[in-house]
Amino acid sequence: MEVLPAWAPAVGFMLLPHAGGFLGSNITKKEIPGWYGTLQKPSWCPPNWAFAPVWGTLYTSMGYGSYLVWKELGGFNEKSVVPLGLYAANLALNWAWTPVFFGAHKMGWGLVTLLLTTGTATATTASWYNINKTAAYLMVPYLAWLSLASALNYRIWKDNRNEK
Repeated sequence: MEVLPAWAPAVGFMLLPHAGGFLGSNITKKEIPGWYGTLQKPSWCPPNWAFAPVWGTLYTSMGYGSYLVWKELGGFNEKSVVPLGLYAANLALNWAWTPVFFGAHKMGWGLVTLLLTTGTATATTASWYNINKTAAYLMVPYLAWLSLASALNYRIWKDNRNEK
């Protein structure tokens, strides 16, 4: 039986978060020129082209952090249930935002999803800190971006509530 190269798990963990981002991008691409383009956005809204590289960087970083935790705890086992379970819940919420906000055009529910995502990201980061500090620090840019995304989602929702 052939064993995977030592680098393969790290690459797999770094690619995993991109799966939901890739699937969500199909929804986003359809809505940017249409529905999203018609919404009133604050002056501090990042340009559309910035989102893909930012999310790509964040997904890779948090994926590598999850690999460090997985490796430190000796794989998937009883010790890794909480820290990696929180991370899995966070990814599920993260991936759910795009179909809620862009797909269903539910800006308020998108904000709720983002706030839950931020909560699970914070819990994940805290749980990782005592396992592997580097992994926890790799989550900090993601937490910062989630704060910006939440504020942006709030402004868009508030400024476009009467839009259909």
